Amino acid sequence: MQGRLRRVEPDDSLSSSSRLRSMVSSVRAWGLGPFGRRSRRLIVGGAIVLIALVTTMLALAGDHPSTPPPPLSRKASTPAPLISTRPAIPPEKLARLPKATTFAILSRTPLDTDPFAVPSGMVVHPTAQRVVYESPAGQPVARLPSTELGAPTWVPVIASVPGWQQILLPSRPNGATGWISSDTGGLQIAHSDYLIRVEASAHRATVLRGGHMVARWTVAVGTAETPTPLGRTFILAMLAPVHPTYSRLFFPLGAHSDVLKTFEGGPGTIALHTWPSSEVFGHAVTHGCVRVPARALHLLAHIPPGSPVIVTK
Repeated sequence: MQGRLRRVEPDDSLSSSSRLRSMVSSVRAWGLGPFGRRSRRLIVGGAIVLIALVTTMLALAGDHPSTPPPPLSRKASTPAPLISTRPAIPPEKLARLPKATTFAILSRTPLDTDPFAVPSGMVVHPTAQRVVYESPAGQPVARLPSTELGAPTWVPVIASVPGWQQILLPSRPNGATGWISSDTGGLQIAHSDYLIRVEASAHRATVLRGGHMVARWTVAVGTAETPTPLGRTFILAMLAPVHPTYSRLFFPLGAHSDVLKTFEGGPGTIALHTWPSSEVFGHAVTHGCVRVPARALHLLAHIPPGSPVIVTK
């Protein structure tokens, strides 16, 4: 990304294992810096953009989706004055911390206390693995990897204190948060002015940029039995199947089905994607994913990862 992020200081759950061999996803990473251009292959398929076995099947690829990567202006973060300095964690203890990925269940992370608030737009990317703490003075609870689904990890900041950022995490439970320190460098900080709002009962998705509406679509959402989870989350990645079936692009979110603990062997990750039949739009018919019209994919491909998504009733 370049200009769509401006610098600041510092389904439908994921896919079926039976189809993973036949669909290799080219992941457009938005970039080496911070969302420059790099593509990787990822195996996807099935009804929710499930991501089982992907971590062992990623490979470098030369294909890029036809849509250019979103612009971004970036700079290395300059840490604010610190409120505390944390001692180094022994390697054996660090290795025992769970990785905060879409596959993980984190039992000790605090939950989002204001799940419908609009974040500031600050997004961060760890250039190396970062320790996640339960609070600036609390215990370590997880590790945030520098990549997720073959692309650079970008997560939204929901609160800040000097030297620390509270972030949303892509793991279960929904609304999992944690704190990372900005005192050791290796943290790229940018700003996304995009926000996606999904109104489940109205079957409507709205994209705002800088607070102004740029697009609105009638969409399909989860059924009463498998509802689309409410609250704020974020765009985790963009996946582009080499041989697409019902959607040429998928946008996994940092949220999971509240009902389906797994789906066809994967973690039940919720995603935005399209659908071949327009008859589904305006109805509650999915396993939790949000199905959007095909014309929506072009705009979604320009929205930086880490950008917030808020789902309301």
